[in-house]
Amino acid sequence: MNTHETDESTVPNPYEVTDDPDRAFWADAAADAIERRDPDEPVVLKGGVSPSGIPHIGHFNEILRCYFVAEVLRERGHEVRQVFTADDRDRLRTLPRQLADENWQIVGLSEVDAGALGRNLGRPYTDVPDPFGEADSYGDHFTDLLRRSVDRLDVPVEFVSNTELYETGAYDDAIRTVLGNRERARDLLAGYQSGVDDSYVPFFPVCESCGNLTETVTGVDLGGWTVSYVCTDIETGDGVIEGCGHEGTTALHNGKLPWRFEWPAQWDLLDVDFEPFGKDHAEGSWPSGVDIARRLFDIEPPVPMVYEWFTLEGKALSSSSGNVVTVDEVLELLEPAVLRYFFAKEPLKQRDFSVERIDQLVDRFDQFERAALDRTDTDQVALEPADRVYPMLVDEVREERVRIPYTFAAVLGMTDDPALREELARREGHIPEDASEETISDALSRVNRARAWARRTGNAFDYELKRSTLPDVDFDPETERALDELAAFVAEGHDGETIQAEIFTLTETHDIDTASFFAAGYRLFFDDTEGPKLGPFLSNLDRRFVVDRLRRER
Repeated sequence: MNTHETDESTVPNPYEVTDDPDRAFWADAAADAIERRDPDEPVVLKGGVSPSGIPHIGHFNEILRCYFVAEVLRERGHEVRQVFTADDRDRLRTLPRQLADENWQIVGLSEVDAGALGRNLGRPYTDVPDPFGEADSYGDHFTDLLRRSVDRLDVPVEFVSNTELYETGAYDDAIRTVLGNRERARDLLAGYQSGVDDSYVPFFPVCESCGNLTETVTGVDLGGWTVSYVCTDIETGDGVIEGCGHEGTTALHNGKLPWRFEWPAQWDLLDVDFEPFGKDHAEGSWPSGVDIARRLFDIEPPVPMVYEWFTLEGKALSSSSGNVVTVDEVLELLEPAVLRYFFAKEPLKQRDFSVERIDQLVDRFDQFERAALDRTDTDQVALEPADRVYPMLVDEVREERVRIPYTFAAVLGMTDDPALREELARREGHIPEDASEETISDALSRVNRARAWARRTGNAFDYELKRSTLPDVDFDPETERALDELAAFVAEGHDGETIQAEIFTLTETHDIDTASFFAAGYRLFFDDTEGPKLGPFLSNLDRRFVVDRLRRER
């Protein structure tokens, strides 16, 4: 990162990038701001997270936002390095309600040795044993899950372990700067954090007796590269982690800097040019980080960008509370391009990620894709971001690409017959006559995702069409006559809503209970008493099959 003379009273506005009115896409504005710094090559974009539990889509805020900026910079001819720090030297503060093994099987605490895990509260994540016995540590286990999720989205990210940086001496210069200027560091921190008194030393040693990260430093010997401490209680916000009371001396490699010093130290160590972060940091760690970077480390902070946290089904995403959805789970339901599209949207606009309503997200993506490929959107303001962003969402731009509407794909998912799926999709005009085999296969790949969505949410599409065998049914004579008349009506070629209206007419004509008549239809097609909206569903199936089934012939 280049160093410049700056006014120390000026903190870079972390909202500036996303407030740029001259750019249709926020990543272009971020790249502009980076280029104004005239950075050295490679340009370094960074994110980071503590591996506290199951990696979820919230952790992809920084990964995918950096990805879009990286793509813009590469278009402009820059060499780019995207890094992501696993802040695995942080302490385990609380026990999450859920965990995931290496195969992404999510389990509750009752299915692992929660007592053993609880005895490791206060220790660095990389000193906590993996509760599944699959990795070298708790931190390594959950960092590896995150890395594998990133691979599934094909984002080139270099993962960096904070523990490894400390143990190999990469942080030595930063530690020497902070502890060699303890009074200045203390004064700087006191302006942003309460409880900083004259005895405060900005370093957390690992207790050599109990393994906890403790905060009570009694002496520093930079020449001998050691720190003396007393292992005292730690308040975590969730409670108190008891210290063992041990008094000792340990090497400075066996500990870490507090977050407000560690963050700017990372900027210096990794030459960071750009870093997005959540709104919580914008009002807290960012101003102190800027001050510490300039006045203690003598560097300029990176270009900042704030993003708004999104919610999951209206509630905050949280590994500890168990309100999470993983990238692997999401990619069972939608294409990677759709997930990238979700993160390409305006960073400062709060939005909800809903698995229940994932069809709406897919529909918006399909519209966005059509605007980019067909240029059918007459609104130039709406068309510009589609043209600009779309190539970054897909593996390749193919004008012949076909997307089957998501809810129709869910209808097709009611049958396992590939030929029937294709036939129905063609009949509804969702697959062109001249489509290539690759295009057809790509289009129909959405069916299994939509089927998985129906099963996961138990929605109106979560039914299995009994096509091969007529269910064992027995109806009263009046119901049979009404079904025969419905068969004749369907044979005339009416659309779904008209068929739906005819069903109600027939129940009145034959004086049949409406719910019972619908149940008769569901028995015939699903061997169940419930199902999707019957008229539109029947109109989407092969007409000859529907007519024969209503007549109880096959």
